[in-house]
Amino acid sequence: MANHQSAKKRARQDAAKKEHNKYYAKTTRNAIKSLRHATDKEAATALYPKVVSMIDKLAKKNIIHKNKASNLKSSLALHINNLS
Repeated sequence: MANHQSAKKRARQDAAKKEHNKYYAKTTRNAIKSLRHATDKEAATALYPKVVSMIDKLAKKNIIHKNKASNLKSSLALHINNLS
């Protein structure tokens, strides 16, 4: 357990950041899942910019790695292009 006041504060801040990051990461994962399950090309194309924006925000805030964000965006674009 933390002994110094600054270490206690750091632990509190880390816990708050963890909850915040977990919420946004889970919301983005759900959006990605709904895009991957979309069978209509128009609906998927309309949803794609919103999902890409969410992914970019996570990468900018270092919640996910920038290369993972790039891989996600490209795989989603490929999925949309393969829909008929």
